[in-house]
Formats: sequence, structure tokens, C-alpha cells
Amino acid sequence: MSKKLIKSGVIVSFMTLISRVLGLVRDVVIANVMGTGLAADVFLFANKIPNFLRRLFAEGAFAQAFVPVLSEYQAEDEKNGTNETKKLIAQVSGTLGVIISLVTIVGMIGSPIIVMLFGFGWFVEWFNDGEQANKFELASSLLKITFPYLWFVSLTALSGAILNTMGKFAVAAFTPVLLNVCIITSAIFLSPHLENPAYALAWGVFLGGLTQFIFQIPFLYRAGVLVKPQWAWQTKGVNKIKKLIVPALFGVSVTQINLLLDTLIASFLITGSISWLYYADRLLEFPLGLFGIGIATVILPSLAGLHAKKNNNEFGATLDWGIKVVCFMGIPALAGLMVLAQPIIMVLFMRGEFSQTDVMQVSFALYAYLSGLVSFMFIKILAPGYYARQDTKTPVKIGIKAMVANMAFNLMLAPFWGYVGLALATTLSATLNAYWLYQGLKSDGVYHLSAGAKWFIAKLVLSALVMTMLIYQLSPSFEHWLSLSLLEQSRNLVFCISAGVVCYVVCIILLGIRTNDFKVSKVDSIRPEQ
Repeated sequence: MSKKLIKSGVIVSFMTLISRVLGLVRDVVIANVMGTGLAADVFLFANKIPNFLRRLFAEGAFAQAFVPVLSEYQAEDEKNGTNETKKLIAQVSGTLGVIISLVTIVGMIGSPIIVMLFGFGWFVEWFNDGEQANKFELASSLLKITFPYLWFVSLTALSGAILNTMGKFAVAAFTPVLLNVCIITSAIFLSPHLENPAYALAWGVFLGGLTQFIFQIPFLYRAGVLVKPQWAWQTKGVNKIKKLIVPALFGVSVTQINLLLDTLIASFLITGSISWLYYADRLLEFPLGLFGIGIATVILPSLAGLHAKKNNNEFGATLDWGIKVVCFMGIPALAGLMVLAQPIIMVLFMRGEFSQTDVMQVSFALYAYLSGLVSFMFIKILAPGYYARQDTKTPVKIGIKAMVANMAFNLMLAPFWGYVGLALATTLSATLNAYWLYQGLKSDGVYHLSAGAKWFIAKLVLSALVMTMLIYQLSPSFEHWLSLSLLEQSRNLVFCISAGVVCYVVCIILLGIRTNDFKVSKVDSIRPEQ
């Protein structure tokens, strides 16, 4: 099992790496074209709404509810020689398609209302004919273009969940690359022909969704699961998914809800706040997506299959393995980004409309987000421990508590620290979320962090600290970085990162970490403490 998980994890992480690198290229292009001004704030807002809904309807709650049920049907088909899995896929795709179509149409027609709800500060400016009244109008217009992305990507995520459950992880992991390619292409070739480049980027989002949807169809056909969709609101399988998905909307997507609430509050702050939070979040998403989401994508179908086969011992061992792997990658990423945040932002974004001041502002938000990187990763690993067992009640309670905590932290911190306070509030609420998820699994006797894993993590922390001290000594001052050319900045940055990686690897080897530490642990090592 461990070899299969590692192989699948490597495949997903590699494909995700390609996507994340192109995502950074996309953000570099956007920063160059629009900077962090009015148009940038509005486009990022218009792109965030359908993305938020995507993670609720598709990658988040839906996937967490659908995959365990699909795994259960597959196990029954293997046992009884039936063919109910295809029927379930047809019913779910038809039902989801109708619902998403209605949501998309309502979203496009009601785009001004959506902007008023989540960008209320802009609505106030427009209502009072203020200096930034055109933000509201531009956001409403862009949202009509970007909202259909929800339709395309929701069905794309459904296809990806089906392929992942069948053990075909590469296709779904590669698909986001196409979105980035479309946005980059639109920004470079379409934006010069439009008065406002935000429209070019919005059309890039639309085309990216369409391309992703079309790309997966041949793979579904080859796998023999391209079936005719049918409306089936009251069938057994769909009813089971409905019961799981409603509370899962809160449980697994709480981080996205928190980010959206941050956007609402940021609309009242100075121009640039939304953009600064966006770029900081994008840099956070690189290691989070590469390691946290990559491993979580592999773990969910595995956990669901183990639960369906009532293999409780290996279920807990797999969670332990996931925690160890994300810590192995996440802890050094956290330490390295903390030290090199400003040089990285400088090399990636500081050109065109993106200024030195923007570098500083983004770095402050990034520091706040990074302090919760490990917590964000733990959520990605621990949440499937509930959904694979079809337990949605516990995560929804935890999700609601985390959201309330986030809003309380927002109200306490934003008046003093502005957008940085919003980022810090998200981090604090995510840390509470991860803690509560772990305590729930522990109290249920499902999973307890093994003594071996704790010692393993301690070694990683020590290695990362040594690496951080080395990078800090090698990295020049901020003023010196500014005096360098882009080529010199890039060369110095690559040198610092390479030295840090070598130092980290040497340290973990000296501390006794070997490849055997990444195998699924024996059952005895993960039994809850008595």
C-alpha cells in the first residue's frame, strides 16, 4: 500500500508542480499587466467568486462526499459482479449538471447582487457616487464573464474524482495547467487589443474552464465511464451524497469561506489590499497545493477504499503516513519562504505596474499566511479521515466554530493591522480548525499521531531551523537585493534555495531519517494512547 501511495503521490505532486509553476508565471504576467491597482483588485475579486464556489461544489464538498460513495459502489461491484458504478456516475453527473447550470445562470444574471454582497465597500462607493464607484460596475461586468467557469470546472472536477477513484491521478492533476495557459495567452495576446486588460483575463478564465472540460472527456471514454447523464434527484446513491455534501460545504471549505470573508472586509480597506492578499495567498498555495493537496488527493480514495473494506488498522496508518509526508515537505517550505519572502516576490513580480512598495506589502501578508502553512496542510490530510468514513456531522461543527473564530479574529485584528490582520485571522482560525479535526479523530479512536511520527517531525523541525540559519546568513539585505539586476537577483535566489535544500537533506540524513520512515507504519505505532 505504501509503495502505491508514494507512487501516486509523486505523480500528483509532479503534475501539480507543473501547474503551480505555470500559475506563478500567470501571476507574474498579471502583475506586470495590471499591478495592484483598481483593475487588478476588481479582476481578482471577479475570479475569486467562481473559484470559491468551485471549491464548494466541486473540489471541496462534492469530491469529499462523492468519492467515498463511489468507492463503496466499486467495492460492491467487485464483490457481487454488478455494474452499479456506471449507473451512479450517470445519475450524479446529470443531477450535478442541472444544479450547476441553474447556479451559473443565476450568478450571471445576478452578478450586481453578488458584488454587493461580497464587495459591499465598492457598492457603498457606487451608491454614494464616490471616487471608486466604477469598481462596482467593472466587477459586475467581469463576473458575468468569469461565472460560467463554475459550470465547466465543476464537471471537470467530477471527472477528476472518478478518474482518481480508479487510480488514474495524472489526468486530473494536469488539468489546471490548461487554465493557466489560457489566462497567460489571453493576457499576452488579447489584453493589448482591449482598453481594460481585466476583460482579457476574464475571457482567459472562461476559455480555461472550457478547455479543462473538453480535455478530460477522452480519458473518461478510454476508462469506460463516459455515460449519458440523467436527472436522478431521489435515487439511493444521489440521496446518500446529498446527505454528505450539505454539511461538507462547511467542513472542508471553511478556509475558502474565510478567504471570501476577508475579501468582503478588504473591500473597505485601501486600494491594493485585495491584490496584496491575493499574491501572498498565491505564494502560499504553491507549497500547499504541491504537497498538501497533492497528498490529500491520493489519500481520500485510499481511505475510502480501506473504510469500505473495514480495514481500520491501515486506515489510521495511512493518515499517519500523510502527516509525515506533508511535514517533510511543508516544514522546510515554511522556513525557506519566511527568510526569502521578499526576494522571491521581487524576482517574480517586481516589474511593470508592480512596485517596490507592493513587494513590502505582499511580504507582510505572506508572513502572516505562512505561520499557518502546516495547519492548512493538516486540514487537507485530516478532513478526509472523516469524509472517507462518511462522517460529515463532526467536520461541519468544527467548520462553523472555525468560521466564527475567523470573524472574531478579523474584527479584533483588521482595525489595527488592516489586510495583514485579515491574513493573520485566517491563519489562527485554520490552526484551530486543524487542532479540532485532530482531537475529533483522536477521541473517536480513529487516529492518534504515533510516537514515531512525533519524533520524525521533531527531526524535521531541527533540520529546518539549521537550514533557516544558513539561508539567513547567505541572503543579502533588502536594500542590497533592490540594487541588483533581475539576473543577479535570480542567481542569488537560486543559490540560496539550493544551499538550503542541500543543508536540509544533509541534516535529516545525519539525524537518521531514511526512506523506510516514509512507509506506512505498523498498526501498533498508531494505536491511541490508553
